[in-house]
Amino acid sequence: MKLIRVPIASIGLFVLALAAPAFVAPAAAQVRSQVLPDFSELYEKQGPAVVSIDVTQRVRRGPRMPDLSEDDPFYEFFRRFGQVPRGGPQREFEAQSAGSGFIVSADGYIVTNAHVVDSADEVRIRLTDRREFIAKVVGSDKRTDIAVVKIEATNLPRVVIGDPEKLKVGEWVVAIGKPFGLENTMTAGIVSAKGRDLPQENLVPFIQTDVAINPGNSGGPLFNLRGEVVGINSLIYSRSGGYMGLAFAIPIDVAMNTVGQIREKGRVTRGRIGVQIQEVTKEAADSFGLKTAMGALVNSVEKGGPAEKAGVEPGDIIIKVDGRDVVSSNVLPRIVTQVQPGKKVVLTVWRGGQAREIAVTVAEMREDAPATPRRGTPPAPKEKAKPNRMGLVLSDLTPEQRKEADVKAGVLVEDIPGGVRGNILAGDIILAVISKGVTTDAKSATQVNDLLTKLEKGASVTLQLKRGEQTFFSTIRLQNGE
Repeated sequence: MKLIRVPIASIGLFVLALAAPAFVAPAAAQVRSQVLPDFSELYEKQGPAVVSIDVTQRVRRGPRMPDLSEDDPFYEFFRRFGQVPRGGPQREFEAQSAGSGFIVSADGYIVTNAHVVDSADEVRIRLTDRREFIAKVVGSDKRTDIAVVKIEATNLPRVVIGDPEKLKVGEWVVAIGKPFGLENTMTAGIVSAKGRDLPQENLVPFIQTDVAINPGNSGGPLFNLRGEVVGINSLIYSRSGGYMGLAFAIPIDVAMNTVGQIREKGRVTRGRIGVQIQEVTKEAADSFGLKTAMGALVNSVEKGGPAEKAGVEPGDIIIKVDGRDVVSSNVLPRIVTQVQPGKKVVLTVWRGGQAREIAVTVAEMREDAPATPRRGTPPAPKEKAKPNRMGLVLSDLTPEQRKEADVKAGVLVEDIPGGVRGNILAGDIILAVISKGVTTDAKSATQVNDLLTKLEKGASVTLQLKRGEQTFFSTIRLQNGE
């Protein structure tokens, strides 16, 4: 199953075989009319603010091979097979695609998906009254897949912006767009889920719906029954390239934050605090003394970054930002990136079995892709000891190993003879052991093994580990046999 963005490249003609409608008893029809909403008024009022977008991209293609002279050793080979490659001038081709959008201001600002207008040489906007305009792309942001285009017109109808926070799962929503080139098409469904995480889309908490979304719907609005835009239709899951019941919309508050920045300064800036994080599992929460599995566990803190300057430490669990709950680790980057660089936020962190507040000045996120952490060479093991209660063979680090790993202390995971333990690998270095909210620095293999021996059955133990240049946490629940 693929996650795809769907502006169309060509328009086909489809013939549908319609079955004869089944007989519906008057009583059943009356019940249905009472349950199902009527979308006609919404369509009449909001439809004129939805636009069709046709995109032209000019592509230059040249000859695959240069001219071959008669002196070329391949000339005779091609001549025998009937055709000698000939070069020629590059030709220009036009690639066509289509999408949807909606008007957010009476003076011609229109919002759509960034992937609809990406690399466009011409963007043509068509209104419901059949007027057409050549639009200027004001700006776009690939991270949120939002673009703003402008047409020269006035007194245009515009949409009403809603609040996606008030949207409920099971609530009716409708889309208006241009699927397969069929302008001003309305489809309806319900909200299937909120706050969906999708691969490579960690800054957007998508609204999942079962509204029929197809190629050409991209960039169109998702309305609630009050006629307010609550999302922008952007993605579908599909094996065929068409609708299969899973559609995803960008929440309108996320989109309008991007739109506002593009209109104001032509680009989007995002906040960062300089931490690497991971999810807090139930077992990890137990070992840190946290009653609920929530928040973002800080793996490492960037040297000289905002979080380090403010006093955030590896092993802290960030549970709130300015009073907003961090219900899971993926919520933290969504909150922080929406903060303007230079602004202070108050982090509520869980450390040592209690909550404390830390004020952090947010910096600007660098848009270049982060470098892949370099995996260090696992330190050479010494003579093996017996597995401990966790099934790990531990040994003390030599001075050379400490220098290579750039640590002052720690314990080497020499081997895991019993099989996988969490996400621990041989060669990892244990920096600390955390249980019941108490953190103990790992100073020797004997110390760590003794500490594990004293823990009761069912206790959750979190190890702070280092692998190459990366630090992270792994949590394991101890059983009798471990």
